Amino acid sequence: MFYPEKGKKYVRIRKNHRNYQEEMQKKRWIKTAVILVIVVALVGAGVFFRVPQKLATAAVNVYGQLQSGKKVTKKEPKAATEPEQEEVVEEPEEEVIEPATLIFTGDVELSTYVQANYDASGIDGVTSAALRKELKAADIAAVNNEFAFSERGTAADKQYTFRVAPHYVSALNELGIDVAGLANNHSLDYGQDALLDTIQTLNDAGIDNTGAGNSMDEAARLVVKEIDGIRYGFLACSRVIPYASWDVRNVQPGLFTCYDPSELIARTQAAKEQCDYLFVLVHWGIEHTTQLEAYQSQIGQAVIDAGADAVIGAHPHVLQGIEYYNGKPIFYSLGNFIFNQDIDQTAIVKVTADPEAGLSFALIPAYARSATTRLASETEAAGYDKTEEILNTLRDLSPNVEIDDNGIMSER
Repeated sequence: MFYPEKGKKYVRIRKNHRNYQEEMQKKRWIKTAVILVIVVALVGAGVFFRVPQKLATAAVNVYGQLQSGKKVTKKEPKAATEPEQEEVVEEPEEEVIEPATLIFTGDVELSTYVQANYDASGIDGVTSAALRKELKAADIAAVNNEFAFSERGTAADKQYTFRVAPHYVSALNELGIDVAGLANNHSLDYGQDALLDTIQTLNDAGIDNTGAGNSMDEAARLVVKEIDGIRYGFLACSRVIPYASWDVRNVQPGLFTCYDPSELIARTQAAKEQCDYLFVLVHWGIEHTTQLEAYQSQIGQAVIDAGADAVIGAHPHVLQGIEYYNGKPIFYSLGNFIFNQDIDQTAIVKVTADPEAGLSFALIPAYARSATTRLASETEAAGYDKTEEILNTLRDLSPNVEIDDNGIMSER
């Protein structure tokens, strides 16, 4: 617009518009200065107040984009209801393997007294509920089956012969028995047919058995039970038979014997390669005495040296001592478990297999009155707690074994 001034022959044009180019340049410098201040502040905060590095890096990137003339795009913030969270990666839980428990008992013979109790009262007539709870709580329970399950055959010419009708195998099922040793001086009391019936009866009942068969390989077969990927092996062998003809080398079916222990040693070594823990059941010794025969310790120690983790002895019908050898136990005799009308002292071996700590051993004292086996702590039949009495017997017989008041064993 023109503004004429008086007395002048010319007019001057006044600038009434803004220089936007200069203003934009000033604004850029202001923004640059502000961003530099923010960057410096953020870097300083990152050092002293641990501001996330991403924030400072973002500011530096913005500054670089402004300097290069690139357009800065602003990310839209997430809704307030969806706060940004760091992704959490869940690590898989480590599988915890619980310790397994194994039970070993002394000799089992379902005598006419035991059968009469079972016929009248069921399994409560054979064992007390408290004792049965201990057996059934175990992952594996093993016994020495000292009789034939059969109704066939003729009695051998010997003082005592034991035969039980096959339907009584239900008693072993109700007790929770998983493994039966057949290498003993009564499995062939009624001949080979009765022995075959015994093997078949146990197989049909789902009870694994070892120690007898139609060949050496069958008689010396390794029974393996697996729990949580851990393999537990069982072998049975006898050093006591009434006739040499009972040996599987001489007659088939027959029994695995160890009068010459070399075959047992070889089978033990081979078995250990197939399982994590190996238990060998040996029938040996002299009946009704606590005195050990020299060969018992010789065979027991040789079996441990060959790879067994414990040796479980039977046959004497009374308690014999326990020995730790090279850190592993040999139970020379656990006495009778289920047998006659009265059993004054017997012991159950409870093995705990911990994946971290290995094997530990404890004793559960028991006894029988009127052909019913009970825990020693049950007082209704004995009139007093027999626990300490039985533990003291085992302490006296076991010089290198510590047994605490709970029956827990350790090497002395």
